[in-house]
Amino acid sequence: MRKLQSAHGCSDPGKIGVNGKKEKDINLSIAKKVEEKLKKKKIAVKMTRREDKGLADTKVADMKERVKLINRTKPELAVSIHQNSYTQEEIRGAQVFYFTNSKEGKEAAEIMQEMFRLFDKKNKRVCKGNNTYYMLKKTEVPTIIVECGFLSNWEEAKKLSKKEYQEKVAQVICDGIIHILQKQEE
Repeated sequence: MRKLQSAHGCSDPGKIGVNGKKEKDINLSIAKKVEEKLKKKKIAVKMTRREDKGLADTKVADMKERVKLINRTKPELAVSIHQNSYTQEEIRGAQVFYFTNSKEGKEAAEIMQEMFRLFDKKNKRVCKGNNTYYMLKKTEVPTIIVECGFLSNWEEAKKLSKKEYQEKVAQVICDGIIHILQKQEE
């Protein structure tokens, strides 16, 4: 079983794009598309969020519940889908994060990052280790955070708001997950 997480939701909109779009809505849309594609490939998926509501009343409690769910179900891989933001509008490109101390997480992040670089030839970003993100620190399985693009960049915000582009991003994530799982089986 693989676990997909569409981050943010309910009262937590996440980032607000330069075009006014909410990260939580884009995240959920992409996550559902990834789920659909993986299920067509006969890959079991457990979502942490299927609608615009959290698992708890506060952001901290919601995050703890998501981590508990992941640790209880022990998927082969947990993927948390996000959109990024930065103070400089020209910053762009998908980027994948992993827990610094996780060899499996790093391998998964490298594969996913390469899939995004193949998808977007202008994307020069590299995956990045992190030892402070709660989700990465507290999950007991390989976990990656996929930042699909920057909502602070007009071009990416516009693309990420369109269903057709979300479909393409979902396919990249799906392909990345399949490659990661194949690598894990080797």
